[in-house]
Amino acid sequence: MGNSLRDQLLGLGFKPAPKPARPAKGPKRPGSSRGAGQQPASPKGGRKGAGGGRAREDIDLAKAYAIRAQREKEERLRAERERQEQVRRRREARAKLEAFLQGKVLNDPQAEIARHFQYGGKIKRIYVNQEQLRALNAGELGVVQINGRYCLVTAADLAGAEEIFPEAIALKVDPDAPAEDDAYADPKYQVPDDLVW
Repeated sequence: MGNSLRDQLLGLGFKPAPKPARPAKGPKRPGSSRGAGQQPASPKGGRKGAGGGRAREDIDLAKAYAIRAQREKEERLRAERERQEQVRRRREARAKLEAFLQGKVLNDPQAEIARHFQYGGKIKRIYVNQEQLRALNAGELGVVQINGRYCLVTAADLAGAEEIFPEAIALKVDPDAPAEDDAYADPKYQVPDDLVW
C-alpha cells in the first residue's frame, strides 16, 4: 500500500517517461539571451498551444461580458435619472398650474347639466349650467384637470394653462373645426316613421 502510483505503473510494465534531451551548450550569439532552438515563452509564461488560445478566448469573452454589463448598468441609471427628472418637471408644472388657476375656476356648485368629453382615453364629465354649456360648446370656456378635479376656465386661462402644462387640458373646443361626419346621419340608420315601440 505504500507504493506510489508511479511505482505501481512501473510494476505493470510501463516505462518511465524519457527525460528531455538538453541542448548542447555551445557558444552564445551576442545579443541573444536564449539558446539556439529554444521556443519563446508565451506571454502568460505557460506553454504555447491550443490551451493558451482557449484561455485567451475565455478572458476576451469575460471582458466583453463585463463591458456589456457595465453599459447596461449605465443605461439603466441614465433612464432612471431621466424618469426622475421628468417626474420632477411634471410636479413643478402642476404646482405652477395650480397657482396660476387660483381663483379663476368657474365651476358652479348648483350646476346640474352633465357635459361629457373624452380625456385620457376615457369618457369624463363636468357639471355646468345652461349658460356655461353654451359657452363651453362655443369654445369660450374650457376644462382643465387639476389633482383629479375638472375645472371650468375661460379660453384665455385655458391658453395660459396649456403653456404651463399641456397634459392638463381636458377639453378645448375649437369652434372653427369642421363638424365630424355623423355616422347615423346616413338614411339607412334613420328610424322608420311606422316603428312601434
